[in-house]
Amino acid sequence: MADNIALDLGAEPSKEVVFTEVAQYMSELGLRATAVDSERPWGGFYVIDESLTGAFIDLYFPEFPRDQISKYGNKLSPKLLIVAPEKRLSWQYHDRRAELWKAIYGPVGYIVSETQEQGIVLQLAAGETIQFDPRIYHRLIGLEGWGVVAEIWQHSDPSNPSDELDIVRVEDDFGR
Repeated sequence: MADNIALDLGAEPSKEVVFTEVAQYMSELGLRATAVDSERPWGGFYVIDESLTGAFIDLYFPEFPRDQISKYGNKLSPKLLIVAPEKRLSWQYHDRRAELWKAIYGPVGYIVSETQEQGIVLQLAAGETIQFDPRIYHRLIGLEGWGVVAEIWQHSDPSNPSDELDIVRVEDDFGR
């Protein structure tokens, strides 16, 4: 299991260095990206080839029974999220996906709520997981250093899979 990335990022690595190191880490694990977005103001992500979903689950979520991961169906989409220090993703929810997160480098912060009201920031240490259903409000937060999170999108409507357009932003630091 790959609980923590062996990155040598120094004290204050640039975004470019972090993305390069994560790409090298993925290559060493045999994970192929089908897309990369390093232009997000909060960091970015690698979309992992869906044909590698089983290997991704074996690496990051071996403690979860497959039927729990596939509780909405077999349409699953793995990603690696990279969150910059002291940056926050939008306060959001999704209509057509649940999510499963595991911090693999961090810690990272997060907020989860069943209502629009944001609670306190909780911490997800490397190796810890959180899972939430569709329509649950959530936000990933960078703490003092860079964070990397393994994420699986669990498409709750496999005939109409979730995508980036299925983000309902309630609040966003970047005006999106």
